[in-house]
Amino acid sequence: MRGLTLLALARAAVEESLDGPRVQVPDEPWLAAPGACFVTLRKDGDLRGCIGSLEAHRPLSEDLIQNARSAAHRDPRFSPLRRNELDAVRFEVSLLTPMEPLEVHSRQEALEKLRPGVDGVLLQWGPHRGVFIPKMWRQLPAPAEFLTFLQRKAGLPSREWLSGTRLWRFTAEDWSEPELRN
Repeated sequence: MRGLTLLALARAAVEESLDGPRVQVPDEPWLAAPGACFVTLRKDGDLRGCIGSLEAHRPLSEDLIQNARSAAHRDPRFSPLRRNELDAVRFEVSLLTPMEPLEVHSRQEALEKLRPGVDGVLLQWGPHRGVFIPKMWRQLPAPAEFLTFLQRKAGLPSREWLSGTRLWRFTAEDWSEPELRN
């Protein structure tokens, strides 16, 4: 039930931002509690936008609404979503658990501690940061490949482990709208 509510709320938030009806947030205590989520948009199976929060810093309903609108209009990799695209877009929501530090001192140690298919990972070295939510394991199932692409996303050498690199992990509960039928 939570997943259906989150997906409907994400879609309604984007629809409102495209001059649709005003969003009606259900009066549910769990939506008012602090929460962190990612909202992903897909069009024809391809990524169309993805924005999220790593840490709970506002009520979940607000986080979801802002991230849905940002995924639709502010993901720098894509042009803003247009009204005529909305029906062709599929929404996905990932609800994150709090992050926990992952104590590692080498690339090999990181590879040994990662839990494929389970962990989302935040990698940081100085001002460089990269994050993959757990469902990225579907695209990058091998830990070495996952870590290589995460380091690259952070703007770091993809196979070299820089001293002072820090990792955090988290898990997520995911929901997706059904595949669109033609």
